[in-house]
Amino acid sequence: MKSLCLYFQVHQPLRLRRYRFFDIGNDHYYYDDYSNESIMRKISDECYLPTNKIILELLKKHKGKFKISFSITGIALEQFQLYAPEVIDSFNALAKTGDVEFLAETYSHSLASLINPNEFEQQVKEHSDKIEDLFGLRPTVFRNTEMIYSDKIGEQIAKMGYKAVLTEGAKHILGWKSPNYLYCNAINPKLKILMRNYKLSDDISFRFSSKGWKEWPLTCSKFVDWLNDLDEKEDVVNLFMDYETFGEHQKKDSGIFEFLSHLPHEVLSRSKYKFATPSELATQYQPIAKALVANEISWADEERDLSAWLGNKLQKEAFEKLYALRDDVLDIQDAHINADWKYLQASDHFYYMCTKFFSDGDVHSYFNPYNSPYDAFINYMNILSDFQIRVKELKEGGSNNLVDLQHQLSEKDELIDKYEKELRDLKSQAI
Repeated sequence: MKSLCLYFQVHQPLRLRRYRFFDIGNDHYYYDDYSNESIMRKISDECYLPTNKIILELLKKHKGKFKISFSITGIALEQFQLYAPEVIDSFNALAKTGDVEFLAETYSHSLASLINPNEFEQQVKEHSDKIEDLFGLRPTVFRNTEMIYSDKIGEQIAKMGYKAVLTEGAKHILGWKSPNYLYCNAINPKLKILMRNYKLSDDISFRFSSKGWKEWPLTCSKFVDWLNDLDEKEDVVNLFMDYETFGEHQKKDSGIFEFLSHLPHEVLSRSKYKFATPSELATQYQPIAKALVANEISWADEERDLSAWLGNKLQKEAFEKLYALRDDVLDIQDAHINADWKYLQASDHFYYMCTKFFSDGDVHSYFNPYNSPYDAFINYMNILSDFQIRVKELKEGGSNNLVDLQHQLSEKDELIDKYEKELRDLKSQAI
């Protein structure tokens, strides 16, 4: 019997307000509460609540035969509790069926795995604690932010006690091999690796409503035929996608909810596949080989690398300056500082600074609330400058060194001028 694994990522960042230069040192609140609440309410009404209702009906209808898995970031969970507590209730109802698995990830949907192992481990523990507190289930499988993975990251995940990890079935990693098998970590073979079948996943999450796609319209019957056409020897098919696929990226009138409602019956009645959770796959199947991933991969863009978040000097500058503050943040142990520290780590903030103007430009533009990467960088660096001042003052017992403050602001202005020129050069090269 072959297995089909359905996994969905649930994440919404805390969006930052427009933070001006003259706010630095004067206003320490960084968030756009109106946008955060209105967006969360909108997506809850259009995606999370109706999709959870359908999933619950399917779980009850196909008791024990239909299974599904989620990872929900800590930042998303906090916003549900604040703006849409009924969404937490609906996920709890799914958890109680016994056929839903919740995965671990970084609490802040951060890139900590790339720069600080201690911060990474702390966030993963905090996230697993949150999941267990809300849903009564302790995660045993891990999914890193944006499915970022490498041999070294996998080794750390194994040391933290997780038995499996989800990542991208990237072509440049697999070569001629198929993502439709179980693999293991190259350093610690005890860690199983589930790789996303990106073609079949993206057929649903990206191409479903595209009338220019040669396979449009996508029906459950057609999709199951594709599953049946796969190599008979392949063990598993992993369909990993954003949960916002349902009702948000693919609108209700596209037929996406009808597709979801009928898919389990079609799979169970017309194929050799059974539904399984990631932890079940890790237990039931043996890896066919080690996955050799020397450099980090992700599920983003054609490159499947880190360039969406750390591909230019703006992103790297903001990233390095943020994490340079970690030791001082830990020393201070201030509740407000700790909260801001968590929220400023979300990978979305660095994604908005992306300067890729080639094949994936439209995707980056769609998800970006700023007019340009430069605007995103300026806004974030203004906030980071204020955050740095607050950390420094608390670290020094409340002293306010005006000369040092002026020096910091002067350095920031020089960086802004430098990166503005680099951004203009990047844009001119892309034309």
